[in-house]
Amino acid sequence: MKILEFISEYEIINKVKEIANNIKLKNSNSEIIILSILKGSFIFTADLVRELFKINIKPEIYFLNAKSYDGFNSTGKVKINDNLSFVSGKHVIIVEDILDTGLTLKKLYEEVLKNNPESVEICVLLYKQRSRNFNIPIDYIGFKIPDKFVVGYGLDYNEKYRGLPYIGVIEKVKNEKLINGL
Repeated sequence: MKILEFISEYEIINKVKEIANNIKLKNSNSEIIILSILKGSFIFTADLVRELFKINIKPEIYFLNAKSYDGFNSTGKVKINDNLSFVSGKHVIIVEDILDTGLTLKKLYEEVLKNNPESVEICVLLYKQRSRNFNIPIDYIGFKIPDKFVVGYGLDYNEKYRGLPYIGVIEKVKNEKLINGL
């Protein structure tokens, strides 16, 4: 396998700034809670929160554990191991690295709503263009991408390649054991 750069570090930096400015436009007078879904969205969340601070939005940040993937494939089951009662009466933005099958976001969105927040918005860095059996509102989208398996900028393949500063596509190569020498 090897990794081909798909979305550059420069493109990501600019998109994160754009998303932060759009959040400010909709939420300038609100206290915001950011719910970041671990592990994939931690880098995106960190960069987004830094940009929000630069424009005088200072959200509370919470990290949630949710898992639905094993290797390249969705398991079809979502596990969320956190109590969400702290969102009651608050403006919540769920931050996710990628909307793929949508199962994780659908489950988390439903769980957040059960706890009576003031409002709920969803922010995804990557939006895979594919059919889903349900519809959830996505308020902020970084990049719309084709249905490819991507890594980098927090996204992984079996816990590897999260630290790449860009988003890459894994390409399978015959008899190759390393990915870009990593």
